[in-house]
Amino acid sequence: MKKFFQEIKADIKFKSAGPGQKLTESVGEKAPKEKPSQPPVRQPRQGPTNEAQMAAAAALARLEQKQPRARGPTSQDSIRNQVRKELRAEAAVSGDPEAPGSNTAPEPKEEGSAHLAVPGVYFTCPLTGAILRKDQRDARIREAILMHFSTDPVAASIMKIHTFNKDRDRVKLGVDTIAKYLDNIHLHPEEEKYKIKVQNKVFQERIHCLEGTHEFFEAIGFQKVLLPIPDQEGPEEFYVLSEAALAQPQSLEWHKEQLLSAEPVRATLARQRRVFRPSTLASQFDLPADFFNLTAEEIKREQRLRSEAVERLSVLRTKAMREREEQREMRKYTYTLLRVRLPDGCLLQGTFYARERVAALYGFVREALQNDWLPFELLASGGQKLSEDENLAFNECGLVPSALLTFSWDAAVLEDIRAAGTQPDTSILKPELLSAIEKL
Repeated sequence: MKKFFQEIKADIKFKSAGPGQKLTESVGEKAPKEKPSQPPVRQPRQGPTNEAQMAAAAALARLEQKQPRARGPTSQDSIRNQVRKELRAEAAVSGDPEAPGSNTAPEPKEEGSAHLAVPGVYFTCPLTGAILRKDQRDARIREAILMHFSTDPVAASIMKIHTFNKDRDRVKLGVDTIAKYLDNIHLHPEEEKYKIKVQNKVFQERIHCLEGTHEFFEAIGFQKVLLPIPDQEGPEEFYVLSEAALAQPQSLEWHKEQLLSAEPVRATLARQRRVFRPSTLASQFDLPADFFNLTAEEIKREQRLRSEAVERLSVLRTKAMREREEQREMRKYTYTLLRVRLPDGCLLQGTFYARERVAALYGFVREALQNDWLPFELLASGGQKLSEDENLAFNECGLVPSALLTFSWDAAVLEDIRAAGTQPDTSILKPELLSAIEKL
């Protein structure tokens, strides 16, 4: 039986091998190919009816209305993006990594653009009243102090000592030493001349190293002179108090008090107070980069901390560990942008330091009210009531880097208004602020 099936398989294989070939034929000769059979003739299809053609045309018209044809770039931004894409494509083809438009950082947003909630962080110079950008404040304050020397050299030199020297401990040590020098003049009025040796070790280590100290000595009546030293070949420099200054010891005492009580001249944060009409965009804040106190290294660290969040949640943390994390979160922001929704729906906006207290916001709102003597309340998101007496900073309340609060009259005020048979005024801002109202 097995042999029978083998013979059947061989016969089928032989028949399917194709036409045979004689042994006398060359190997390169091939058997003639059979002509392919003609395909069956298909019957022509009938065209669409008139009704079908009209329906297809109507559907195509609707589709074109919903999907307008793509047009080329019409704005400067789209044109710039198109050029950048073409430059990147050319760089990819040429293989030049330094070709224009390849691997470039995104362009910074322009200040004052309409989509930003505030153009940036600005400061006010306390000496000139000028509004300064964040990167201008130190240079402009230095210029203002130097210009003040022409009108009041004593005050200018004191401001220079406290402002130009950043090490507060070194400044305090130098100021205390100068105060002792001036006190000695009152303790020893019998001396004809009071002098300070410039090369003295204490003077060099505590006073000479500070900016503004030499200008202060000259402004209060000291003069630098060369005096001979016993048992020494050459003279040395001394600060010697002039006769006119010795005749007015009370002025020296006044200058000493000025020096001891002075503070560094710092630019104050400009609130940039603005009033907006009622808007559904009240809780949307698009902030500039100035509001975020994060360097490139800190951003990378934040990314790493996010990846470790799952591990932290799975590990029990001590109270000290939780407090350190909270402190790190609070230090993340330097400024905050706050909006207060008033009873008429208008929005009062201002810029604050993240470490400022809640009382600063109450004072800011009170300055904008017509009746600033009436008590009111401020409510954060979730109905949290902020008390003016609380000694909490904005970053401790979670009001960073931006927040929307709600204005509400004090309960006693509302009760008195209703008892009088009247309704609380919805327009509570000063008229000059309402005249400058903006659209958000």
